[in-house]
Amino acid sequence: MSTPYPFTALVGQDDLRLGLLLNAVSPAVGGVLVRGEKGTAKSTAVRALAALMPQVPVVPGCRFSCGPAAPDPACPDGPHEAGPGVSRDARMVELPVGASEDRLVGALDIERALAEGVKAFEPGLLADAHRGILYVDEVNLLHDHLVDLLLDAAAMGASYVEREGVSVRHAARFLLVGTMNPEEGELRPQLLDRFGLTVEVAASRETDQRVEVVRRRLAYDADPEGFAAGWAAEESELRARIAAARALLPDVLLGDAALRQIAATCAAFEVDGMRADIVMARTATALAAWAGRTDVLAEDVRQAALLALPHRRRRNPFDAPGLDEDKLDDTLEQNSGEDDDPDPDGPGGGGRPPRGDGPDTPPRPEGEADDAPEPSVPQQGTEQEQGQGQGQPSGGGEQRPVRAAEPFRTKTLSVPGLGEGAAGRRSRARTEHGRTTGSRRPRGALTKLHLAATVQAAAPHQRARGRSGPGLVVRRDDLRQATREGREGNLVLFVVDASGSMAARQRMSAVKGAVLSLLLDAYQRRDKVGLVTFRGRDAEVALPPTSSVDAAAARLEQLPTGGRTPVAAGLLKAHEVLRVERLRDPSRRPLLVVVTDGRATGGPEPVAVASRAARLHGAEGVASVVVDCESGPVRLGLAGDLARDLGGTVVTLDALRADSIAGLVKDVQGTNRRAA
Repeated sequence: MSTPYPFTALVGQDDLRLGLLLNAVSPAVGGVLVRGEKGTAKSTAVRALAALMPQVPVVPGCRFSCGPAAPDPACPDGPHEAGPGVSRDARMVELPVGASEDRLVGALDIERALAEGVKAFEPGLLADAHRGILYVDEVNLLHDHLVDLLLDAAAMGASYVEREGVSVRHAARFLLVGTMNPEEGELRPQLLDRFGLTVEVAASRETDQRVEVVRRRLAYDADPEGFAAGWAAEESELRARIAAARALLPDVLLGDAALRQIAATCAAFEVDGMRADIVMARTATALAAWAGRTDVLAEDVRQAALLALPHRRRRNPFDAPGLDEDKLDDTLEQNSGEDDDPDPDGPGGGGRPPRGDGPDTPPRPEGEADDAPEPSVPQQGTEQEQGQGQGQPSGGGEQRPVRAAEPFRTKTLSVPGLGEGAAGRRSRARTEHGRTTGSRRPRGALTKLHLAATVQAAAPHQRARGRSGPGLVVRRDDLRQATREGREGNLVLFVVDASGSMAARQRMSAVKGAVLSLLLDAYQRRDKVGLVTFRGRDAEVALPPTSSVDAAAARLEQLPTGGRTPVAAGLLKAHEVLRVERLRDPSRRPLLVVVTDGRATGGPEPVAVASRAARLHGAEGVASVVVDCESGPVRLGLAGDLARDLGGTVVTLDALRADSIAGLVKDVQGTNRRAA
């Protein structure tokens, strides 16, 4: 086993180190999520933490790490008698993004279970992580079905394996640590809330600190053992401080004043549920123990809020993470039970006399920081602004970016037919999870047994196989895999006309608002979304296919308009994007949404070239829809012609609302069914 990088040798990253250490002091805090750009020592810090964790007493030979003082009565390796046990190092178990369900929860020997009636169970990663650390790198890329299993285990402190009437349960209480790069996609809200704390990390911009990082890393790579030996004294001191804080933790008093501040802070920032209050209370208590105190101070509550609330206050993915610290300070001050100038030698817990409004107390300005600032709603602009771009020549200059209209809720868009794409929540697909629709011979390892089909396949051969007892003689060829139908995620690719004829502020604001709304829906349904824009003489991929709503919103906000209308270039660029994505992810089906008035300009025969480019998509059977943005008393109907070439349907911009979009995609489904 390689020598881990010493925790005390990390440079900077104070919040990251504090969040990890607080969980080492009090595992009840609930783990930590580390968000940040690549190359910021996220994984290094987590691996270094494991070496600081106290040893774990276990029952000798138990694969499920039962405690010797109070063994789990339901342990599959039990029952165990209470005894002295043995001690071992705390484990850090890594959950790979591409892990299988059986690797996570464990696997049953189906053949022995059917033939012999025994529970031959091989523990998974959840059993290995019990009473240790479960580390998930790139947790935002974890498959949905693994996220569901992880959520269940984290919530119940146990893992349940149910396979065709055979049931195994074992304890699974672990410190959950995850790392992620937000640019690669956001995390499901359900899993986000399971992390007790969150920290944001970024590379330092200070030259001296960056130099020290490189110097230490090079020294470690050259001689890991020698480098670790040089930090052994600091590591030992930190390990002793963690042990002392753990011993002090039961004596820490969380007073009424601190509890009131915690409750008021969670209410002020409108977090959902009560988990935030509980996590803040546990974090503030751990902070006091870490500081060597037995009372919780206001500074502990403030630090706990900065660690426990940022990832819980996001009302939707467009909200930036973080807290308004001025609002936090005002909330704590308003709910303080202490004097303005408390006795520094006095206790920091509850039971304080209420703060008086004496002559030395300055009056509070009316309405100061009482509420969070309301998010600004993009305005549609004045009539003069809205008219800009309408009737403008297609060769007009670039217009400044237009803010998106307020996002709205959309109904489910779906692609017709039955796919086999990545698990999601949009279109019908054959998946590993869902309702059982049939059976087949397994390809590779058996994951979901179809019991009736297996028994039916084995039954005719029992006499030839010499069956004499009550057990069914089952062989590998008899096993049948259950086929299931669930939901898949899709690729929604927008092709947006950003030319001069589309530069009216109201029109582009509505288009951007619709795209953002569908991005939010895609985030919730685990889709990919891409954006191609065309203007001037060419088209560009403004947003490569992604699940990152934050990156998509930022890119759309800066989308400029103006110039000619190269419709063909936009469609050809979209064709190239879909071709590459088909090679990269062949099972993910696309939905093409073209937003244009259809007025192709620039180059020889622009309308005919655009028609030929559209027929490329139609020939490949891509489900498509054209949003017609044409305005004015004279309408040429070019968007409708484009939709016919695509083999899709058309809707006007005025109808670009939730119900209209949903109905439109249903029309796409109906069109494709009739064509089939």
